[in-house]
Amino acid sequence: METGTISIDELSGGFDLYRTLESGQSYLWQRDDGEMYGGTPAPDAWYTTVIDGRGPDSNGEVIRVRTRDGCLEWASTTDAESIVRRLLCLDDDLEEIVAAGPDDPLLREAYEAHRGMRLVDDPPFGCLISFICSAQMRVGRIHTMVTTLAREYGSEVVFDGETYHAFPTPDQLATATEAQLRELGLGYRAPYVVRTAEMVANGEAHPEDARSLEYEDAREYLTQFVGVGDKVADCVLLFSLGFDEAVPLDTWIKSAIEEYYPECDRGSYAETSRALRDRLGGEYAGYAQTYVFHHLRTGE
Repeated sequence: METGTISIDELSGGFDLYRTLESGQSYLWQRDDGEMYGGTPAPDAWYTTVIDGRGPDSNGEVIRVRTRDGCLEWASTTDAESIVRRLLCLDDDLEEIVAAGPDDPLLREAYEAHRGMRLVDDPPFGCLISFICSAQMRVGRIHTMVTTLAREYGSEVVFDGETYHAFPTPDQLATATEAQLRELGLGYRAPYVVRTAEMVANGEAHPEDARSLEYEDAREYLTQFVGVGDKVADCVLLFSLGFDEAVPLDTWIKSAIEEYYPECDRGSYAETSRALRDRLGGEYAGYAQTYVFHHLRTGE
């Protein structure tokens, strides 16, 4: 087992692990008390995820993180500091991002209330399936769905005496049937998940391929996956492909537009998203969107 620590004081803008992993950005982590997305922070709790293994015989690498005594601690099956920094965007200059935002009362209130929340950088396929499952669902229910898919179709990895499940690979998930996924509670999302997994497994398309495109072209590329509209595509771009300018227009953000930014309502998703992206600062508008979303959703 490899372990290490990262001083939070050395991270520009600080770091809040709970808000980062339980703000609706990622559904690929587990909290060790089983209360992920329960709405209550758990000081010293470990969060665990499994990423692709580095060797042909590896079922995955377990990554565990927690904050304690001013440090982010990690433990893993591999030397994981660089992986942790990437997954949790620890090298983002959060102070600069916040300072570069517009002088906007709602945004400033959100930044102050949730200081230290960062974006995540999830594996693209797991992120894509997570947000296909997200339609008309509360965050806790989405997390349950994604956890169930990992348990039923993902590889088992034993770490420190505990068994964890990796999120299934496209090949693994493509073996599922629509009926099986409906039985697991995915409802009408089941055929979307099956078909999207088949598309990736068969080489028809891969979410990672959007990374090299211009932002709006990348969003259009992702909409070829079954069950993926503009909003889901924007979530995948923002939370797994490094498009910090992406602004997903979900229910909470549409409410914010109606109440705080009515001038940004341009009648179509593309035009409204573009206007709100400009209103929230352009390059880091996705950070601003994430803070506003979490602030409005939690009422904190």
